[in-house]
Amino acid sequence: MSVQKIAQMAGVSVATVSRVLNNSDRVKPANRQKVLAAIEESHYQPNLLARQLRTARSSMILVLVSDISNPFCAEVVKGIEAQAEKNGYRILLCNSGADIARSRSSLQLLSGKVVEGIITMNAFERLPELSALIGEAPWVQCAEHDDSGQIACVGIDDEDAAQSVVHYLAGGGRQRIALINHDLRYRYARLRQQGYITQLNKQQLSWQAIAYASELSFSAGKTAMQQLLADRVQPDAVFAVSDTLAAGAMAAIHQAGLRTPQDIAVVGFDGSELAEMMSPPLTTLAQPSQAIGRRACELLLQKIALPDVPPQCVIMQGELVVRASS
Repeated sequence: MSVQKIAQMAGVSVATVSRVLNNSDRVKPANRQKVLAAIEESHYQPNLLARQLRTARSSMILVLVSDISNPFCAEVVKGIEAQAEKNGYRILLCNSGADIARSRSSLQLLSGKVVEGIITMNAFERLPELSALIGEAPWVQCAEHDDSGQIACVGIDDEDAAQSVVHYLAGGGRQRIALINHDLRYRYARLRQQGYITQLNKQQLSWQAIAYASELSFSAGKTAMQQLLADRVQPDAVFAVSDTLAAGAMAAIHQAGLRTPQDIAVVGFDGSELAEMMSPPLTTLAQPSQAIGRRACELLLQKIALPDVPPQCVIMQGELVVRASS
């Protein structure tokens, strides 16, 4: 199917079809509807490479994530993709594994004009290296936000969110609240740990225990929980910094012959679909993951269109979703 055939089906000129495809406002509403109907009927797909050669624009965005198997990352990407497609863009997804060499290879797409901008979800400590590689290209950082004002970013207040989890558990009578955390290279891990400690102090709870998971996986969460259970004094509540870690923790609790929440309450973080599927269903601090992705894409498209716009850092609100695990 070609533009010429679309024009014949709609009974309009090729120029009119071209204007519709390029979202021009110089098209009569009636003619626009005819063209859109013909496109839908024929399942027409524009030749993106040909358009790129004509306009010197790729209409492509690079999305660089540290771990696509992380349900939170996957949901953020859904939001990015939905907003990109709404605005006539497509995404290229790179799973960097938080490796700067793999990131460098993908970022060559910027210099080659294959992509017009980039959204990253990398560890905060990697941002200076990424900044040097990205240069002046349009860039937005997701989740691991930077509050220096130098990089556009979207995320939540991790420290405040962690405090709300501990406040909830302490309010329910839990006295020995443990934390299952991840790699402290990540800013979110440091902030959630700081929120955990700060709120324990506010609640005047002197007992604390922190286990560090080697990765954001079910097995790592299970191992971390087993470490906590091996201590002479066991927790009566556990706050895990991801739902996946919380799932592993619940498995370890069950394997040890203990009950959730009667013996040990469990709260996760992210608000992934996994939380609803667990038994018992998991209480979690839900991040607006798809909304974060959509907003990040909006900021990037704004930066592409208006390069001189100062970077914005958008902080969204999380929500504690209480279920049977606590």
